[in-house]
Amino acid sequence: MNHNTPLSPRPLRHLSEVHRRVMTAAQLRSHGVSAADANDQCRPGGPWQQILPGVFLLHPGPPTGEERLHAVLMYAARESSPGVPAQPGADDPHRPVYAEAMITGLAALALHGFASAPPLLSLEKLDILVPRLRRLRSTGPARIVRTAALPTPQQVTGVPVAPVPRALADAVSGLADAGAVRRLLTEAVRGGHCEPASVVRELNNAKLLSRPHVVDAVDSLLAEGRAIAEDRLYRMVREFGLPDPVWNVDLRLPGGPHLGGLDAYWPEQAVAVELDTRAPRQDDDALWSEYARKREHLERLGITVVHITPKKLRDSMEQQATVVRTALMASADRDPAAYVVVLPR
Repeated sequence: MNHNTPLSPRPLRHLSEVHRRVMTAAQLRSHGVSAADANDQCRPGGPWQQILPGVFLLHPGPPTGEERLHAVLMYAARESSPGVPAQPGADDPHRPVYAEAMITGLAALALHGFASAPPLLSLEKLDILVPRLRRLRSTGPARIVRTAALPTPQQVTGVPVAPVPRALADAVSGLADAGAVRRLLTEAVRGGHCEPASVVRELNNAKLLSRPHVVDAVDSLLAEGRAIAEDRLYRMVREFGLPDPVWNVDLRLPGGPHLGGLDAYWPEQAVAVELDTRAPRQDDDALWSEYARKREHLERLGITVVHITPKKLRDSMEQQATVVRTALMASADRDPAAYVVVLPR
């Protein structure tokens, strides 16, 4: 057999171009190529190369970025049946399904389009997220990252990729550069990839919030996220024709205690909007209790409090505007609220 010899009588037209160039030992066997033949093709100066255990690159040059991605996934994917690590997808019979494996870390962020992530070809290692109990070792360009529960992957250019919050946590775990961490977290929120709360939740789950440079970056992230959420709230009021509220105020009872700060307040209708920008850290329960106490106190005084999360503002602004408009219209049917003093915050 030489490098011009067809793999087998079975045609390869059903495979995408990259899957004609990167194949597993099992796939080669299914095309009539024995292990001895594959090893012969990979001899020094031969036309093929073994890029990872059981994964072959069917040309002699360096792998492209796409070939490296599929090679590490072929290496890490769970076999759906003995010797068959990548089965065609039901929606696209030409696209393989990589069971229980997905790209994460910096490589995933590059695939998600992060400008602050290094280019794929510059990454010596590609992080692959797999279940904790999988018996795999890091080798060659594949670095194995284990998790107790796999997230649902997103398909990016036909490759399963970890969602941005999980990919960020895996990337940050290997970064000691405070500037790099801050740039990645900021881009995640500023670029609209995800909300701060989901990022902080993953960082907390990964036990990364004890690292000072991560904590500093998270503080910047939360400030950035609140500023973006406030801007969306202003835009919601303007674009959906809501009456102008008073913005960023504190409420007090006359001569009495402080009732709490609000992002927007309509005094005539006694309707308030509060942005729920809590970050899920260890003190989350205490913070939520504080939110709940304030809301209950205000509602006992006849003030309707509408809680809106940044995610809802981003994904369903019109629906949130309808909720606020309904609360404003319903004020005519309620008993008058207690008199409160409104102060700038």
